[in-house]
Amino acid sequence: MSRGARRAGAGQGAAAAVQLLVTLSFLPSVVEAQVSGVLDDCLCDVDSIDNFNTFKIFPKIKKLQERDYFRYYKVNLKRPCPFWAEDGHCSIKDCHVEPCPESKIPVGIKAGGANKYLKVANNTKELEDCEQASKLGAVNSTLSNQSKEAFIDWARYDDSQDHFCELDDERSPAAQYVDLLLNPERYTGYKGPSAWRVWNSIYEENCFKPRSVYRPLNPLAPGRGKDDGESFYTWLEGLCLEKRVFYKLISGLHASINLHLCANYLLEETWGKPSWGPNMKEFKHRFDPVETKGEGPRRLKNLYFLYLIELRALTKVAPYFERSVVDLYTGNVEDDADTKALLLSIFQDTKSFPMHFDERSMFAGDKKGAKSLKEEFRLHFKNISRIMDCVGCDKCRLWGKLQTQGLGTALKILFSEKEIQKLPENSPSKGFQLTRQEIVALLNAFGRLSTSIRELQNFKVLLQHSR
Repeated sequence: MSRGARRAGAGQGAAAAVQLLVTLSFLPSVVEAQVSGVLDDCLCDVDSIDNFNTFKIFPKIKKLQERDYFRYYKVNLKRPCPFWAEDGHCSIKDCHVEPCPESKIPVGIKAGGANKYLKVANNTKELEDCEQASKLGAVNSTLSNQSKEAFIDWARYDDSQDHFCELDDERSPAAQYVDLLLNPERYTGYKGPSAWRVWNSIYEENCFKPRSVYRPLNPLAPGRGKDDGESFYTWLEGLCLEKRVFYKLISGLHASINLHLCANYLLEETWGKPSWGPNMKEFKHRFDPVETKGEGPRRLKNLYFLYLIELRALTKVAPYFERSVVDLYTGNVEDDADTKALLLSIFQDTKSFPMHFDERSMFAGDKKGAKSLKEEFRLHFKNISRIMDCVGCDKCRLWGKLQTQGLGTALKILFSEKEIQKLPENSPSKGFQLTRQEIVALLNAFGRLSTSIRELQNFKVLLQHSR
């Protein structure tokens, strides 16, 4: 290369560096300006959620996720994709999920009939643990042992019509416990046709969209041309509230997952010691108004909307957990009492939030039409929960299933108000029930949203410092 060419290349590099600095200095103000104000379809503003989450919810929900009851999640990562032929599982090492040995699971959690179907339970040590758990009477780990007889009757109740998700069969030999703290959600490198196909199926085949709209809903879809999104969002605002809400929930969930990946990104790997942290370039790629043709801030606003929906569900379900009959049972009496006290403290905070989403505005029209729309809404979301079994990366599948199930549980709660109000104090209710699987998913999914909003604040600070 000639000296002149080198000088020219250096000049271009300097110009590019200056342009990058200008872009980065502009980004924080743009993000802050566009991700602010009152959210659509509710009376809550972004700043109120930021302050509430930062100072009240985030510290407590983080502690709750570290408690034994909420850190172990039973999931089947081997269910076949029900919609298309398997693409093969991701071979990237960071896609791997390490199941938790049965011997590490607190005895109160693994108690019950499901345990006997697992191979690991066949050895003497595990059988002794099962017998001990049986003596404790923990047929279901959400209930104190004096509720055993009532629970047996409760368990016969088939509430499949209330489920917004297809639940894993915890009795399946393929279902395993996973320690969520040892398998954190982060960027794994899983992308390409497999990931695109999953999100494309979610957006294009399950979000409500009339045939007259040709623009892809999937933000990963190529070929959007010069569409800045305004015509699409004008159409979206013309939909009924329920269908707008559905799209915002999916978009908010997608934004939350993307924020987790940007915030916990593999920055470098030196001598086998990986370094994980925030990746500003990746954040900009997914949320910068310029790179996303104005859609990045909309996605982030949908994250706040989703947060409000799940926050409302926690407030609505508080009476279920406030009953003495419900015990977050692991076998350690003192820890269990502390865990429940922490959960009830979180519920008190959620109740104090002054600007909740009003779910009564949904499915409130003609009774017959509202019932039909609600069922269509439920089945669309249930289908999305099934698509999670098509994710090729095990770690992505784990967190996708958990967060989808958490949102599905929140929706189930929001539309079970009458059943929750009728809950008996000293026995389980046949009209409304939550399995431990649903409870763990609900609180961890909300914890992920709380973390996403906290990470968004961190990115704003990092981008400001980079100017």
